[in-house]
Amino acid sequence: MLTLKALGEADEVTTIVDSVEARENVSRLARSQGFRVDIEEKEAAWYLHLIRESFAMEPETEKVITGPTVLLIASECFGRGSDELGKLLMRTFLHTLGESPLLPNQIIFLNSGVKLVVNDSAVLDDLEVLAKRGVDLCACGTCLGFYELKDRVAAGRISNMYDIASALLNAGKTIEI
Repeated sequence: MLTLKALGEADEVTTIVDSVEARENVSRLARSQGFRVDIEEKEAAWYLHLIRESFAMEPETEKVITGPTVLLIASECFGRGSDELGKLLMRTFLHTLGESPLLPNQIIFLNSGVKLVVNDSAVLDDLEVLAKRGVDLCACGTCLGFYELKDRVAAGRISNMYDIASALLNAGKTIEI
């Protein structure tokens, strides 16, 4: 996250990492933000020299998104497998998203995903950050009713299937978690 912040503030950044995984993660991040990555290995660390590149995209590779980006969260867990790990991953994802320069326009919570917007949710602070940054948080009213959570909503707004279907059909990009 510190590297991401630095990339937004400078044209050249050097990041020092001590694992292959971190080296690869930071390299991917930098390239996705338009930076060239030069790697120098010293002792037990890698020095990643990140330099902003100005480049023009080829017309045939340019993608134009004409509508809002909608994130659909249909579970309180991120991924499949261990629920304990899935909840930790969801918390980490939403926290990281709140610090990201790129945000979805809207996050729709369905099924057990609505458990994330209630007053005892472990991600409530992160959702409040996203809402303050302009992300529209909407939770399915039918799902909240099913889990008997309508009176405990603490982040975002209660929505209905008409609004949800409309948001999904009008989205330029939909990402399902």
